[in-house]
Amino acid sequence: MHNASPHSGGCDGTVAAALKRLYSDPWLLLIRGWNWKSALLSSLLRSSVFFGVNLGAGWRKALGAMLAEFVFRALTSGWCGSITQSFRRVVPMWKAVATLVPALLVGQHSLELLVHWLRGTPRLAASIGASIAFTLISTMVNLALMRHGAFTVGAGSKSLIRDLAGLPRLIGGFFAALAAFSKRLVSGWQQEATRP
Repeated sequence: MHNASPHSGGCDGTVAAALKRLYSDPWLLLIRGWNWKSALLSSLLRSSVFFGVNLGAGWRKALGAMLAEFVFRALTSGWCGSITQSFRRVVPMWKAVATLVPALLVGQHSLELLVHWLRGTPRLAASIGASIAFTLISTMVNLALMRHGAFTVGAGSKSLIRDLAGLPRLIGGFFAALAAFSKRLVSGWQQEATRP
C-alpha cells in the first residue's frame, strides 16, 4: 500500500530523483496522480489553437481539427501534467525544462501528428508547429506555476478556482523575477565591459 503522495517530490531536487520517482512507481504517478487540471486546460487551449490555424480551410474542417485535438489532449495531457508536476522541485529550473521539453516534444507531438494525419487535418504542418511552440512556452510556464503550488493535484493542492484566482499574483511575481534577473544580467555585462 502506497502512502506517499505521487508528487511529494521529497527533498532531493535533482533530475535523477524526479526520474527515479517516475520510474519507480508509474502507477502512482501517472494513474493516481493524473493531473486533471492540465488535461482540462490543455484541451481547451490547444483545441482553440487547432481551430484557429485550420479556420482558413473552412469552419467544418476547423471544428473537426479542434474536436480531435480536444479528445487527444483530454486523454494525454493529464499524464504530461503529472510528469511536469513531478519535476517541479528540480533545481535549477532550467535542468527540469531541459529534461521535460525534449521528452514532451518527441512523445506528445509524434502521437499528435499521427492522430491528425490519420484524421486528415488540413493544415497539418502549421497545426503541429503551433502546438510545438505552445509546448515550449506552456512547459516552462506550467513548471514555474507548479513550483508555487498552482495547478497541481494531490495532497496539499488547491481547487482549480483558487489556482485561477491566484494566477495574476503569480504572473506578476514571474515578471518581477524576470526583471530582477535581467537587471543582474545587464549589470554583469556592464562590469565585464568596464574591466581593463
